[in-house]
Amino acid sequence: MFDMRQSFLSLTALALALPCLAFADPAPKESAFWADQVAAGELPPVAERLPAHPLVVNLAAKGRTPGLQGGTLNTMVTRSKDIRQMVVYGYARLVGYNETYDLVPDILESFDNEADRKFTFHLRPGHKWSNGDPFTSADFDYWWTHIANNAELNPTGPPDFVMVEGELPTVSTPDETTVVFEWTKPNPGFLQTLAQAAPPFIYRPSAYLKQFHKDFAEAEALQEEIDYYRVKSWAALHNKIDNMDKFDNADLPTLQPWMNSTAGKKIRHEFTRNPYYHRVDENGVQLPYIDRVEMEIVSGGLVAAKANAGEADLQARGLDFRDIPILRKGEAAGGYRTELWSSGTASQIAIYPNLNAEDPVWRETLRDVRVRRALSVAINRKAINKSLYFNLAKPGAMTVLEQSPFFSEALRDAWAQYDPELANQLLDEAGLVERDGNGIRRLADGRPMELVVETAGERQEVENALQIMTDDWKDVGVKLVMRPLDRDILRNRVFSGTTMASVWYGWDNGLPQTYTSPAYLAPTDQVFLSWPKWGQFYQTHGAVGEAPDMEPAQRLMDLLAQWNAATDASMRAEAWREMLQIHADNVYAIGLVAAAPQPVVVSNRLRNVPKVAIWAFDPGAHFGVHRMDEFFFEDGEG
Repeated sequence: MFDMRQSFLSLTALALALPCLAFADPAPKESAFWADQVAAGELPPVAERLPAHPLVVNLAAKGRTPGLQGGTLNTMVTRSKDIRQMVVYGYARLVGYNETYDLVPDILESFDNEADRKFTFHLRPGHKWSNGDPFTSADFDYWWTHIANNAELNPTGPPDFVMVEGELPTVSTPDETTVVFEWTKPNPGFLQTLAQAAPPFIYRPSAYLKQFHKDFAEAEALQEEIDYYRVKSWAALHNKIDNMDKFDNADLPTLQPWMNSTAGKKIRHEFTRNPYYHRVDENGVQLPYIDRVEMEIVSGGLVAAKANAGEADLQARGLDFRDIPILRKGEAAGGYRTELWSSGTASQIAIYPNLNAEDPVWRETLRDVRVRRALSVAINRKAINKSLYFNLAKPGAMTVLEQSPFFSEALRDAWAQYDPELANQLLDEAGLVERDGNGIRRLADGRPMELVVETAGERQEVENALQIMTDDWKDVGVKLVMRPLDRDILRNRVFSGTTMASVWYGWDNGLPQTYTSPAYLAPTDQVFLSWPKWGQFYQTHGAVGEAPDMEPAQRLMDLLAQWNAATDASMRAEAWREMLQIHADNVYAIGLVAAAPQPVVVSNRLRNVPKVAIWAFDPGAHFGVHRMDEFFFEDGEG
């Protein structure tokens, strides 16, 4: 109900009343973007906006160039809800991955980890939210006490990642810059969870949100807000306002490098530099270098064409391997270059048989490992690689990538050879012997074996691959029926058990290390599309969904528990390897190819964008791990 810029300018009196914080060399330099507001006394000078100990980035030591502030960067997304990508790209996290995927403090000044049981976070003195409110331990206490443990806001209780064998942590705030999370048993995935591309925000801008919380707001004022937003309760209001991950509330203070400056749904969303951002370069220039990011919402089919016309300064989302020729053709006229990054997902395309399908006959069929193995070996992956990726991808089963210490050729090759004879043998052994007049096998109830594979319909390469697979599967008596759907509809159908099989990317994290939690290999989340109801059961503590009732899946849960309880790296590595072997043996997801090059369009005037890099959602946050706040235009103008 008030403008974002006004929300922090209105706090000028408070900010100016604070003592000037000590600031070591280099001396901070004022941004031209905020110079007028500073001169008018509407905004404190940069030395008072920065934390006492900002994060100083030595760009030269990283092989990058210290840059210039200024300019507007243009990029595109294909859905209005994808403005949340700015939280991904900005990648300001309590702790985050650096370029070598080590965990380092970011928003935090430092942290202490005692045997993965006690984590002590040290905040930066003087750090502020984008509206000038202090960022202190009170913001963590607000989340823990008044959100996570509030039954009206969270009816199912605190999130899973803070639960260790049913135990919640003890959370304390000894002083305004110290936060302690402590368990009696190890929680080794805690820091990695905080570093995710889509992290759980364990802190909130409490000074702002208290006006929407019944424990703090006056009843009459709170009711006015409930009526204004047309919601039924204060809890619905608070949850609507509190969208740190969706990034769609322009009034909600942030710690990200850019803040949302566009209220409501628009075709173009503008994100403006955060005047209180905590990072500076070695010359004292406050990051981000770029003043504004403009994100245009376009139809998915137009991303490549508009990038070809030079309408994007930085673009990878919405571009596929097949777009490379048209992108390369437009480079000279469009004033950009097309970099080819390596994909960090475990598989570029993966088929997910739904083991929780509602149809009892299909459920029983897809649960037979012989059927899943047969469907896999019936696919000519080399033909898909040649036709769609010019042999630049790597055919194989879904497993970790070569950059992971857990990679092995045996895992990639498991049930991934092209062997129609073996596929026919396995399907016969599964009892699918009878065929109709067209050569299609019959299910146990006499229906033809028509396997409907549902897709989000967003990637032409997926549909092309399924076309090739249609002939492959027909040769072994299985009819593939492709059904494109809207992404949200697809996921809801999978989660409900309506879908027989679906297609998506492989695991987001194809680069796991020993410290990486293998939770995504176990049935802990409905988003693994082969076992949505098992995931729901885990996520809701048994309230909905189904308990895993297949031995290999149960073993995955046991191994996850072993990883969580492990006391050294070798024990965690052992759990990882057995879990990967279970996936290889059981073919829970049918991977096709991996490591397909990802085109990244970069303006010729944009600097510090790596030429060779990995495009991955998690870990990596797409551009986030490469630090988009360090990118700059060579002339300071976009």
